[in-house]
Amino acid sequence: LSDHVDVATAKVLKTEVSDGIVAPSYAPEALEILSAKKGGKFIVLEADPNYTPPANEYREVFGMGFMQKRNDIVLSEETLADVVTSVSELSEGAKRDLLVGSISLKYTQSNSVGYAINGQMIGVGAGQQSRVDCAKLAGRKVKIWYLRQHPKVLGLKFKSGIKRQARINARVRYIEGDFSEIEKKTWETQFEEIPEPLTEEEKNEFMQSLTGVALSSDAFFPFRDSIDVASKLGVSFVAQAGGSVQDTQVIEACNEYNMAMAMTKQRLFHH
Repeated sequence: LSDHVDVATAKVLKTEVSDGIVAPSYAPEALEILSAKKGGKFIVLEADPNYTPPANEYREVFGMGFMQKRNDIVLSEETLADVVTSVSELSEGAKRDLLVGSISLKYTQSNSVGYAINGQMIGVGAGQQSRVDCAKLAGRKVKIWYLRQHPKVLGLKFKSGIKRQARINARVRYIEGDFSEIEKKTWETQFEEIPEPLTEEEKNEFMQSLTGVALSSDAFFPFRDSIDVASKLGVSFVAQAGGSVQDTQVIEACNEYNMAMAMTKQRLFHH
């Protein structure tokens, strides 16, 4: 984490699946909570907030050494100043979400695309050779995140004793719906009554209510296809580097979907 860990944050982290934490400081009670996680095996490290890393980074692969300048770009609202679409206004919330997305992608494996809303990431697709595949991979996570709020999902009646993570997994599989016959029989044993399927029509109708999502990319979109994918996921705002020979096509796609897009002129590749 990039900030002080208070008790409220520690209580949230206590129930989440993770192996460790690095943060600049901890409240004494928060440290006590985290130190007890995983039977005392949870790794808790304190970072020096004044540390400045070296200018160059090194990698060794099969005895070969690689060196590159550390990505020390600082992203700010000025990064989003060049809005090139017909819809030209970015709300404060949109700027926040586009920056959250772009900063997250700065530290993910390229190629990468991410979706954010209300100050949180809701889908990241990284390490793909095709940028539209990144958009689809991250988009699948967005869809699951949002559909977990569907009334039929919230209304699933689990048997007593089904643990939290098992319930999460069961909800995700209910949303996906692509069970094998054997898997479905096992899945159904977790419920007091077998749920009715969540149909594709119900999913699509519910997804249409999602709006205001911010889409960020760690480099330019080479084609409009990623924008077409994003249009089905509630995207209203886009941030990308720009510089593709297809920039005009991508801008036109954003205009067709009434999206506002900022050209950041910053590539955030991470390898």
